[in-house]
Amino acid sequence: MSDGFGDNRPDLSAFWMPFTANRQFKAEPRLLAQAKGMYYRTFEGQEVLDGTSGLWCVNAGHGRQEIADAVHRQLLTLDYAPTFQMGHPIAFEFAQALTTIAPPGMDRVFFTGSGSESVDTALKIALAYHRARGEGHRVRFIGREKGYHGVGFGGISVGGLVNNRRTFVTLPGADHLPHTFDLKRNAFSKGLPEHGAELADELERLVALHGAETIAAVIVEPVAGSAGVLPPPKGYLERLRSLCDKHGLLLIFDEVITGFGRLGAPFAAQYFGVTPDLMTTAKGLTNGSLPMGAVFAKREIHDALMQGPETLIELFHGYTYSGHPTACAAGLATLEIYAREGLFAHAAAMAPIWEAAIHGLADLPNVIDIRNIGLMGAIELSPRDGAPGARGYETLVKALNAGLLVRATGDVIALSPPLIVQPAEIEKLFSLLRGVLASLD
Repeated sequence: MSDGFGDNRPDLSAFWMPFTANRQFKAEPRLLAQAKGMYYRTFEGQEVLDGTSGLWCVNAGHGRQEIADAVHRQLLTLDYAPTFQMGHPIAFEFAQALTTIAPPGMDRVFFTGSGSESVDTALKIALAYHRARGEGHRVRFIGREKGYHGVGFGGISVGGLVNNRRTFVTLPGADHLPHTFDLKRNAFSKGLPEHGAELADELERLVALHGAETIAAVIVEPVAGSAGVLPPPKGYLERLRSLCDKHGLLLIFDEVITGFGRLGAPFAAQYFGVTPDLMTTAKGLTNGSLPMGAVFAKREIHDALMQGPETLIELFHGYTYSGHPTACAAGLATLEIYAREGLFAHAAAMAPIWEAAIHGLADLPNVIDIRNIGLMGAIELSPRDGAPGARGYETLVKALNAGLLVRATGDVIALSPPLIVQPAEIEKLFSLLRGVLASLD
């Protein structure tokens, strides 16, 4: 397999790269040129094991012919059609197919173009729902420290990653629960940490501070991903659900990362046995092949807005690409792969092997924590004095040079392989990573 570029190295100057140290990257670029199955190939032709599913999204592996064929057929049949006051069949077909794997009762689907759009959509639906019920005074949102909910103004307002917020003006009316990361009590947990469920009770304090009648919804990631894979303490999500019910608050799960099999179930809601009122998704929705997102809503939330004259628009919200026909085709093909190959069950079967392998690195120097759940994992490294994040970045570069793609978030190395991963590839991944981590000073 050639690198696809020959000697025609692209000019890097025009592209302003997202979430990247642009000057550093363009001085020493790392270009991925091709991908198939579990592997990327770099511009120079090196094979690289994908330890991150691209960016948490290529759950069925790279280069799936079925998805490419479905997209090709759809482009030639109906490349684009509006969904404002019009419709096209495949959007309805895809939405219906998604409801068959959704948590019970979550059978209404609003399509978006990304996870960030899904979050802002869910927040707006929550506001509209309360207003339709005569509780328009419920306008506040409760997020969580260390939470990541995309980069829209709604998402950064309820999110809790400081660097994503400090440069920008956030929306009023957002407050935050404390994060659940407790290195002192929960280091090297396998699966769900034992300690910290009581942190959900901080919601009672925020309710007392603001008044339940002012709060529309609570939004959390079932497993915080971008903060460095933080599984919830045992019982935490159940307590949040109970408190939201007690005070009439909607519970939103941000499943952009955890959705579509990452934990070995269709969604984290089913894995934990906790059903939210709204659920945001993207990434694995189309196997990362085309940008698309979806918000799942309980039927009663949807139906609360279906009132008044039938000629009136019930929700003044949407996107040019909501339910884009080509993205729907990619999504349907992706769902078929998940079902035909039993990838959710396969991920569940691989999870114990994954857990044993990642915790096998606990003896390495500089490793201060390892955590895992499903086919997600993180290795936290001690920061260098005066240079936080330096060890993480060095690990990223050295791993790529060794033939492994990892994700570095500060000094946390996050891992999330495609769900097609096999035991031999798990062994190879952690063998390569062991060599890299052992070489760090």
